[in-house]
Amino acid sequence: MSDRPRPKRPQHVMEVLERSRLSPSLVRLVVGGPGFSTFPQPPSTDAYVKIVFAKPELGLEPPYDLAELRETLPADDIPVTRTYTVRHVDMEAGTLTLDFVVHGDEGLAAPWARDARPGDRIVFQGPGGAYTPDSSADWHLLAGDLSALPAVAAALEALPADARGYAFLVVDDEEDRLDLAAPEGVEIVWAVGSAGGAATDLLATTIRSRPWLEGRVHVFAHGERESIKQVRGLLKEHELSREQISISGYWAYGRNEDRFQSEKREPIGKID
Repeated sequence: MSDRPRPKRPQHVMEVLERSRLSPSLVRLVVGGPGFSTFPQPPSTDAYVKIVFAKPELGLEPPYDLAELRETLPADDIPVTRTYTVRHVDMEAGTLTLDFVVHGDEGLAAPWARDARPGDRIVFQGPGGAYTPDSSADWHLLAGDLSALPAVAAALEALPADARGYAFLVVDDEEDRLDLAAPEGVEIVWAVGSAGGAATDLLATTIRSRPWLEGRVHVFAHGERESIKQVRGLLKEHELSREQISISGYWAYGRNEDRFQSEKREPIGKID
């Protein structure tokens, strides 16, 4: 095994340009400024960034040398990251749009986004991502909850005009249904309820409410971990190849992101 340190991930330091409330559960931030010049064109429709949060009272100036800070700061003072899917990038305008699920004061990133004002700084790494709709597929199946809504919306916009299929979305509230652009042949199916806890079967049940179409499907299914496990079981019934599926848990009910990420290495964190 090599002892060479891993290369540092570049950080982008931008500022909040706009904040708007999309629904009871969703807040949108548009960010940009001079720091956008370091941000590359995202590689996929499920592009994501890792936002870096440092305690304001420490007076740290971004970009942060996270490796050095891990060596010099107490564990409770080390900056933490939170992962968010990119909704839209406008390379010409130099702006990045991020949508945040907000529930009161829960979490770290969501309360920050809820209270953000133009001029506030945001620091993040990325983009990452791996999925783009396969234009050669006969039809498409997109599925997720509010955490996956930005990626699903971006995928719908990237589909060819003659695409066929479904987008299945679980949202917390009737008013969380957004007006999404999609090809005429792609039906958007909404379900209202919790994506976690006792309702882990809601997404899979909603998928089963529509007929399975003929031909080769390309699947994107992401969201609450236990919910996505049930979707994976459904997909196994149709004996799809690995190349036909992009699937993962974005979060887990009752876990913060640090615990969720650590559990990815344990049996409970495995989707398949």
